[in-house]
Amino acid sequence: MKRYIYTIILAAGCLTACQKNDIEKTPLNQWTEEYVFDEKDSVGDFAKGFLIETYSNLPTGFNRIGGNVLESASDDAIASQTSSTIERFTNGQISSFNNPDDQWAKNYTGIRRANIFLANVGKVPFKQSMITEKNYWIAEARFLRAYFYFELVKRYGGVPLLGERVLTINDNLSIPKNTLAECAQYILNECDEVKGALRKDPISDADLGRATQAAALALKSRLLLYMASPLYNANALAANDPKWKDAADAAREVMKLNVFSLHSSFSTLFTTRKNTEVILAFQRANGNDVETNNTPVGYAGPVTANGYTSPTQELVNAFEMKDGKSYTQSALYDANNPYLNRDPRFYLTIFHNGFKWLNRNIETFEGGKDKPGGIVTQTRTGYYMRKFMGDFTSSTVFSSQTHNFMLFRYAEILLNFAEAQNEYSGPDADVYKAIEDIRRRAGLVPFALPLNLNKDQMREVIRHERRVEMAFEEQRFWDIRRWKIAETVLNGSLHGMRITKTGTTLTYEPYEAAKVSFSAPKMYIYPISYDEITKNRSLVQNTGW
Repeated sequence: MKRYIYTIILAAGCLTACQKNDIEKTPLNQWTEEYVFDEKDSVGDFAKGFLIETYSNLPTGFNRIGGNVLESASDDAIASQTSSTIERFTNGQISSFNNPDDQWAKNYTGIRRANIFLANVGKVPFKQSMITEKNYWIAEARFLRAYFYFELVKRYGGVPLLGERVLTINDNLSIPKNTLAECAQYILNECDEVKGALRKDPISDADLGRATQAAALALKSRLLLYMASPLYNANALAANDPKWKDAADAAREVMKLNVFSLHSSFSTLFTTRKNTEVILAFQRANGNDVETNNTPVGYAGPVTANGYTSPTQELVNAFEMKDGKSYTQSALYDANNPYLNRDPRFYLTIFHNGFKWLNRNIETFEGGKDKPGGIVTQTRTGYYMRKFMGDFTSSTVFSSQTHNFMLFRYAEILLNFAEAQNEYSGPDADVYKAIEDIRRRAGLVPFALPLNLNKDQMREVIRHERRVEMAFEEQRFWDIRRWKIAETVLNGSLHGMRITKTGTTLTYEPYEAAKVSFSAPKMYIYPISYDEITKNRSLVQNTGW
């Protein structure tokens, strides 16, 4: 029998069991299946720890790619430092040798861990009072495995499905890809089969971060929305396409739980560990890394201020005025004071010139403290990312904050539903309500949309709301691909705002901040790493790579 060695992080609750089994006498790097799935561990502490560690393979978000957020490879932002690896997505240099977001190994590691758990948890002699908990864990492992496959599919298309197999070096490792349709159906089946076996919502504080029924339904909602979209569905723009109905029904299933709602305030949504909007989040210890990674560079000294993210003028322009009209249509817009009277979400998403932060006003005018020139990393657009941070308007230093990366939240479900329902049958009252609920929470006055919008007009409204509501949450990068608009919005130029200060007078001039290119159709799907192709002779490279 083969013995596999794992390094795992166990929950604090395992300490008593560790003492009983003297497992602490064995170095962590020598723990084997026999230790983890202990035939004497009647409460399954070691197995639980193995499962908890499997959650670490979920997306972590924020500045995870060379210090940059994923949206720095979209039309919403660029990296503040030129020649960052993430620019390979927008300068045509991505390849099977150089992919800043190659997640193949990470997700197959997660799949392997889930399969190891499922293959071995039956060895643990759970006492009767732990059987319900054991069944939850089994359902969680299956959910995690489905999530990891989704992360692969949205990047690479069809991938090898391993089923329940835990491969060894003696197995045939030459495994062909399954089709995209087969992969999508597998994920869908897993979501449907485990949704009733997972914990019901709302979840207890002790189980925060564990997959629940709503998490499985939310994954199903996102999967079906993607599969109905133009990138994957040749009939996406046809009337009454059943794939859109399936996607709308999946989102409605979450809504019908009557457990989740929009959090009362967008300003505290991302800094509270538990609220009515969070369906599933990647759990992180409190800290201030989001603040230090993205605060404007002029604050360096009193605090760490890396200023890694430069939002584009395109994203700034997407934010309406506070009356719910675009800046080109609203009487509230003042070209001499362009950041006044904007959608309240704007001020919680974008640092702009004049924004008060750490007890002084941000200066992104030419030669200002936060755009001084002469340093490698500083805003390239006149803006920095504000989203996800605590309120440090009048502070002088950062305090520790909750920064859990949201994997699913209720606003996305409403947006998923509105998009799918509109594409299936047009903008009915339920579509209006879903979008207007989000606009009401945002603080737009009035929040109501114009009456009698047609399907095409409502499609643009929904895409706009999705962009500003979900900015920097790793949605836009994928949305412009599934909508097949990346070839339009990522070919040409992205812009910033050049602000010149003369005395006390500021002048504003849009300018080209970066040239971008996107080669369709090949760039809609990632290349598979050359290393993976050479290891698996049956693995065919994606088209164009």
